[in-house]
Amino acid sequence: MPVKCCFYRSPPSEAMAWSENMDTLLANQAGLDAFKTFLKSEFSEENVEFWLACEDFKKTESAEKIASKAKMIYSEFIEADAPKEINLDFSTKDLISKNIAEPTLKCFDEAQKLIYSLMAKDSFPRFLKSEIYKKLVHSQQVENHKKWLPFL
Repeated sequence: MPVKCCFYRSPPSEAMAWSENMDTLLANQAGLDAFKTFLKSEFSEENVEFWLACEDFKKTESAEKIASKAKMIYSEFIEADAPKEINLDFSTKDLISKNIAEPTLKCFDEAQKLIYSLMAKDSFPRFLKSEIYKKLVHSQQVENHKKWLPFL
């Protein structure tokens, strides 16, 4: 199923810069949107959604919100048969399960590192080979040429 890349508005070389590393991609809203669209097309967006939830969680300041956000992340991504269950090894899941009663801002760090590594080794290289990414880079190259050659 073709995916339209019409919502991306970014400078001409930006999409090409995303290929440097996954941090560059995730730090850029247009890059993140493109990556999420790609993952949705592969029915695997739960990894980036978990990673983003952890990034948001680490910014939480009140103890009450830490507890409620931790429980939400746990029920959405970690527990068995969670709606967006991520693929974690038993020991990581077990550690989180034990720590969830009294969560800290670091309680998902190990799982987040594992999911980041999985995305970096698997999803990110596939994204760079995807039609979504290729079309985006091509459209930005065309835009760049139009700026330099306005008579085209």
